[in-house]
Amino acid sequence: MKASLKKTLTSLYLGRSRRATWFRYGLIAFDLVTILFFLATVAVQLTPALIVINTILGLLILMDFAARLWVADDRARMLRQVYTIADVIVVGTLLVAPLLDLHDLAVLRILRGLRLIHSYHLLRDLRRDSAFFRRHEDALLALVNLIVFIFVTTSFVFALFAEDSAGPAQYVDALYFTVSTLTTTGYGDITPTTPGGKLLSVVIMVVGVALFVQLAGAVLRPSKVTHKCPTCGLLRHDMDAVHCKHCGETLKIETPGAT
Repeated sequence: MKASLKKTLTSLYLGRSRRATWFRYGLIAFDLVTILFFLATVAVQLTPALIVINTILGLLILMDFAARLWVADDRARMLRQVYTIADVIVVGTLLVAPLLDLHDLAVLRILRGLRLIHSYHLLRDLRRDSAFFRRHEDALLALVNLIVFIFVTTSFVFALFAEDSAGPAQYVDALYFTVSTLTTTGYGDITPTTPGGKLLSVVIMVVGVALFVQLAGAVLRPSKVTHKCPTCGLLRHDMDAVHCKHCGETLKIETPGAT
């Protein structure tokens, strides 16, 4: 029974079948729903209904985490991944923090957004199933990285500098401050006054501008597709490439007109 269950989970999480692909698409949809929910409730006072919903989400995320860990080829490597650590923190804020009355830690749930940064099997599925994703992969990944950075940073700004009675309006202020700092606009109507706030502003500007430049570069430079050269292993090629620029190997890149 145990071996059969592990085989089924391994097939779903790591397999190449259509059922496994749709299962992973379902997981990313669940990730998106939970991230949006945490964003919507990050500045909302906890109610009994919210506690119940958070507990259910925490149990579901814990089950997903346990399944991933069980079927992982290298568990130690998985446990060192940033998004794995983020999931552990999120589960703790959902299941443990309420029992210890640590409601201020609720803002850390937005770390769930780090799950969107990297998922090898999801990327493989999208490259196979979506011509649009293959054409614009670099730009789409850069956009996801930038969005995740903005909202994770906004949540930290809100947690560190908002008043105890802060609500949704103060979260919008934190988002406004983050974006204006990232773009170096600096209107001056919201400014950090503490050393910690000023250091955080420096981090936002340095990392945020780098991510923004990465996105701009991905949008402006010629589109490339991901296709591993069978000889040298080069992954990125021009969309109409017939030969690998590195080794000259003939490529067979799938295009909308290919048969």
